[in-house]
Amino acid sequence: MAIKFRITKKSKSSHARVGVIETEHGVINTPAFVPVGTQATVKGITVEQLKNIGSESLLCNTYHLYLRPGDKIVKKMGGLHKFMNWDRPIWTDSGGFQVFSLGAALEHGVGKIASIFPGHKDLGETERVIKEKFARVTEDGVEFKSHLDGSQHFFTPEKSMGIQNNLGADIIFAFDECTSPMHDIKYTQESMDRTHRWAKRSLASHKNSRQALFGIVQGGAYKDLRETSAKFIGNMDFSGFGIGGSLGKPKRDMYNVLEWSIPHLPEEKPRHLLGIGSPEDILKCVKMGVDTFDCVMPTRLGRNGSALVARGRLDVRLSKHLKDKNPIDKKCGCYTCQNYSRAYLCHLFRAHEMLGPILMTMHNLYFMENLLKKIRESI
Repeated sequence: MAIKFRITKKSKSSHARVGVIETEHGVINTPAFVPVGTQATVKGITVEQLKNIGSESLLCNTYHLYLRPGDKIVKKMGGLHKFMNWDRPIWTDSGGFQVFSLGAALEHGVGKIASIFPGHKDLGETERVIKEKFARVTEDGVEFKSHLDGSQHFFTPEKSMGIQNNLGADIIFAFDECTSPMHDIKYTQESMDRTHRWAKRSLASHKNSRQALFGIVQGGAYKDLRETSAKFIGNMDFSGFGIGGSLGKPKRDMYNVLEWSIPHLPEEKPRHLLGIGSPEDILKCVKMGVDTFDCVMPTRLGRNGSALVARGRLDVRLSKHLKDKNPIDKKCGCYTCQNYSRAYLCHLFRAHEMLGPILMTMHNLYFMENLLKKIRESI
């Protein structure tokens, strides 16, 4: 069994839908937020805590686990589920985003959306140009230097499939190239065409029938390219589809990309938006037909003292919270809000105690799970 996906409800006023992804390790109720456990752990959180929060699945990083501890070691330990003691569904990305983050992202000083993730925006143009790139893309694959020790490695679609096979996740992604918002249409098309060839190679080398392989739509923020890629990838024998790569410069570009891509993807298969997951984005993208999301944003914010709340974000490090007996949110049912005050959380961050980031991460992940639950109920 790879996965089964069934749609249980559809919105009458938008393209939103409620569904269930069935995997060998349990179900994922969609729309769903998938916490990111880059190195086989959601930083600071135990699997028991994740289950109490309500997380039904999580995503691990192929590139990082290949480098450390090594996919072959993970396989010897029984695969990711046994290695990290998580008996629910696991996703792994292909390593394609690291091609971007080690290459074009360093060169251009940007993230997937230039104005949302400014990256090295404060660098001068000269400094950007000379900043060393750690990855080089060729037709066969990607040559890159390890960010750990500088050692040379080479990823191909076949190698990415082999690594993800060893890791043993339930849902895996085809190897792709993620372009920069600063790439022109010529390079973006060359990259998209290469990603399509890599998609064919990924499918051909995918031999594990117990893993569901998702293809990835590319094409930057260019309408013709996104439509071409969605049609091409959508007609291939993938179990589901990811929408990735450069999503534009302003946020509006991202919504355009979804409008161009989703109509050309099969209705009966799940759609995943890679690396995007702010509450406001999820609300809009669900209405456009996206089923699942992964993003480091909630956990990264939590580690840095920012709590997600209904009206935006709350920075517990501010001095005004030092004498505040209230929880982050009186209406929140998470462990943190049920047991601790803003004053205590403020103290933990100011004292650099590790419990602070842990409690804040727990709150933010609970906030996301509760948000998605409310979205499912409202459709």
